[in-house]
Parts: sequence; C-alpha cells; structure tokens
Amino acid sequence: MKRRTLIKGLATGLSSLYLSKLYGNSLLTLDSNADIASGPFRPTWDSLSQYQVPDWFRDAKFGMWAHWGPQCQPERGDWYARGMYQEGSDQYKYHIQKYGHPSKFGFKDVINEWKAENWNPEELVGLYKKAGAKYFMALANHHDNFDLYDSKYQSWNSTKLGPKKDLVGGWAKAAKQHGLPFGVTVHASHPWTWYEVAQRADKTGPYAGIPYDGKLTKADGAGKWWNGYDPQELYAQNHALSQDSLNDDSMGSHWAWGNGASVPNKAYCDKFLNRTIELIDKYGPELIYFDDNVLPLWPVSDVGLKIAAHMYNTSVKKHGKLQAALFGKVLDEQQRKCMIWDIERGQSNQIEPFPWQTDTCIGSWHYDRRIFDNKGYKSAKTVVHTLVDIVSKNGNLLLNIPVRGDGTIDSEERTVVEGVGAWLQVNGEAIYGTRPWKIFGEGPAIESAAPISAQGFNEGKGKPFGSEDIRFTTKGKTLYATILGWPAGNEAFVRKLAKGNAIGNVSSVSLLGNDKLSFEQGETGLKVKLPEQAPGKDAFVLKIEGAI
Repeated sequence: MKRRTLIKGLATGLSSLYLSKLYGNSLLTLDSNADIASGPFRPTWDSLSQYQVPDWFRDAKFGMWAHWGPQCQPERGDWYARGMYQEGSDQYKYHIQKYGHPSKFGFKDVINEWKAENWNPEELVGLYKKAGAKYFMALANHHDNFDLYDSKYQSWNSTKLGPKKDLVGGWAKAAKQHGLPFGVTVHASHPWTWYEVAQRADKTGPYAGIPYDGKLTKADGAGKWWNGYDPQELYAQNHALSQDSLNDDSMGSHWAWGNGASVPNKAYCDKFLNRTIELIDKYGPELIYFDDNVLPLWPVSDVGLKIAAHMYNTSVKKHGKLQAALFGKVLDEQQRKCMIWDIERGQSNQIEPFPWQTDTCIGSWHYDRRIFDNKGYKSAKTVVHTLVDIVSKNGNLLLNIPVRGDGTIDSEERTVVEGVGAWLQVNGEAIYGTRPWKIFGEGPAIESAAPISAQGFNEGKGKPFGSEDIRFTTKGKTLYATILGWPAGNEAFVRKLAKGNAIGNVSSVSLLGNDKLSFEQGETGLKVKLPEQAPGKDAFVLKIEGAI
C-alpha cells in the first residue's frame, strides 16, 4: 500500500476499441496458460454487471487484515522496497545504516533476512475473531512482487525464500479453523513501474554512478546466496524507464498506466494472470482485493476482467450461487455494478446505493517500529467511530493491524484490538446484519467532512466526532442511533426523530448494555434521559422502537 499522492489516471470507462488504438492490440489478444472457469460470467463489463453483493458480506460489516510481507522486516514503514532506492530518503538512510548500500544489499537481500520465526496464525486470527471480525484477509503479494504462497509461476515466493513457509496457506487454514471467510489481497500488478527506482544509482557520494541492484540478472548470482534465481523475475526491470521516472513523485501519475508510464509487455501481464488464477484455485478465497484503479493492469490489459469472471464463476460452482466479494478502486457508475467499490483510508460522505468497503490501518501499512515507540496508533475509539460512520452509509470496514517481521503484533496494537472487541461485544447488535436508514446521521461533523481524493484519503481531515454526532442503522423495524460521545448533562437529543418528521411515534428507547430509558418525543426532536454514569466508552447505542 501506499505512501503516495495518487491521481485517477486514465478514465476508467474507456472502450476496448479506443484502448486497442492507444496501446496496440495487447488488450484484445492477450492469452495465457490460465484456465478461466466457465459459468455465467464472461470477462466483459456488461457480463460482470450481473454481480450482486452477497448477503453474508453485507451482514458482516467488519473484517480484519494482515498486510504482512517482507517489507515489514526492516520495521520502517510503507513502501520500503521503493523508498530504500530513493537517495536521501529516510528509508534509504536507514537501509544504509542497517544493511548497507543498495548496490550491494538490495531488497532481494531483505527478503533473505525475513524468517517470520514467531508467526502463529491460529492465535492472531483467533484474536481478531474475538474482537468481532466477521472475515479475515491476508496479503498474497505486494508491489515488491514476492508471492507469499506456493506459486509455480513466481520463483520468488515465501515457500522457497525468506520464511520458507506457505503464508497464505497458513492464514487460510487458521481462518477455516475459526470459521471466518478468508480473503486475499493482491498488489503485484505494479512492480513494472514501482521498482523503476531500483534501476537508479546515487548521484553523489562515494557510490555515485554505481547502479543499484535492479538490473541484475540470473548470471550475476554465481556464488551468491541467490544463485539460480533471476532478480529480474522479482524486480521486472528489463525495460525502459517511464517518463519522469527519476522524479520521486512519479509513481502517483504512473499508477493507472497513464502520463508516460512504461506499459508492461504481454509476458508480464500473462504471468500476473497465471499467478492470480493459481492463487484463487489453490486457496479458495471468498474475497479478493486489488490495489488498483478499477482492476489490475486496466486499461492496458484485460487480465483483470478475466480474473473477475474466474472468481465469480468459481464461486457459483462452489456454492451454487455467487458468494464472492471482489474489490477495486476509483470505479465509475458502471463498474460499481461489477464489483465492490473500495475506498482507501477514507469513507463516503453519503449512503451509497451499492455496498462498499473502507480499507484502513491503525498505523503504517507495513510495520513501523517508530509508531509503537511513539504511541502513535489510532485508538480503539477512533476505530469504533470509523466503523459506526461507515456502516451507517452502507459500507464495511476492513482494518489492518500491522504485523512485525517476526510474525507478531505488538502490545499497543493488541490493546487497540481488544478495545474494539469490548465495544462490539456490547454494541454489535447495531452493526452486524444492519442496513442504512433513510439518512445516515446528524451532527456537526457532517458539515466539515472532507471529500474523497482519488482512491480515498479523506479520513481524519474533518471535525472529530463528538456527543452531538449520531449515526443511524436499522434491523427490521428497529432503529439504532449511535451517539459518538457521552452527552453533557446525561441527556441525548436526536433531532431527526422529531414528531412530524415523516417517522412514527417512538414507543420505547433502551441503551445497549443497560435498561430502558425515559424519553420525550417533541416537535424539535427526541429527548432521552441517560444514566448518571456512562455504561461503557467510545460510543453509545440507543435502541429505538416505533420510529420506523
């Protein structure tokens, strides 16, 4: 994921005819050894628009994620395998101090340091289930191009190098053991441009002009620990640089394959397709998330359409009906009918007509020790407020807890997880299995909400939630009003439940985790007398009957 300022890139609705003119015939002629499952879905936008979000996902609301791979080993934060090649950056300086110069010790060598020696997937997934997660997702690969599963198409994988363990297999087994739907996240469409920094050399200093290791070949491995492995299979840098590649901010403009990005060749696209189809077939995920605008390699290739059709048809064959959830970003109106819209580190500001998901993290996507040392994680309160806000707008929350290189989470993270779980244990009734009301909420935070920027990135930019901010959900004829703070004077006031406001007469109000409460429904709102002492913390749920 993503230390970046990203742009939307090319318009996502471009036609195949236009794309074939723009990029040649590769979009229309691409093939591979992958066996695309037959079934009702074909790899076209019209066919994929049959998609219906499964009810189990709509009911689940909250999932947890292990965004964990070799870039967590240095414990220096997001996009380490790119930042270490950017001369003068924090990660470059850290890398030289810890490992040596990137011409001698590249990211391939960081992989060799990574052992995941204390990884216990059963314990972690069990912790997440206890905290209220209803599905679990694990990283299958990142932009570093290292597969975390037993891949016959990518030699650089975790069963052969680094931990020498099938990490996706271990996570999948743990999820099954704990009865949670299992998903994978796929980020490996981007190495072609993302790793271009590894082609560089220092501009100054004692190593000026000495290339980093991004152009090494298999022959260069003679006598080295990686003898027999081809670094180009990892780095994918046997190509000309993108336009403006020497600009450290260029990845934002190249993310969606526009603005002079070097376009991947057919072999690269075929390999990505084969790796991903194998991942689906071997591990049977119910969910698959793509860290891409729309779909992987779109619009320069149709592999994403093929993968989506395969995922959906495989699900229909397995379950007798479609149970799969597939996520993409920056979707137009048509594409939102074909998959689930994912918003990164942000959320919608309205009730969305189709279910959607926020993916976010309590710290850096890749583990950063400094956040632990500085006590910089999001609090359980922030996570709860985010969850409540998202669910009121027809969304789900996927929350990453950064995992250390050794496979553990730290004590501060565990405290956050347990705090979220404690809240959901009392108040989950207002979250799980609910649907939005006719309005999502009320309160001052609505007026200051920041708009979505590209993939999302609007979290934390508005006014913090407080006791006047209320979010609504429904279940049958019950309305839940979650108050995002304990009101002064121990009295709640819900303006949207005023008499004559196109709602019914309230017949009862209770506080989850407490008894029924006295109330008065007037012309300006519903006034509720609360207990003298708050029965919990972070957010408080009124269960209201008669209003709908």
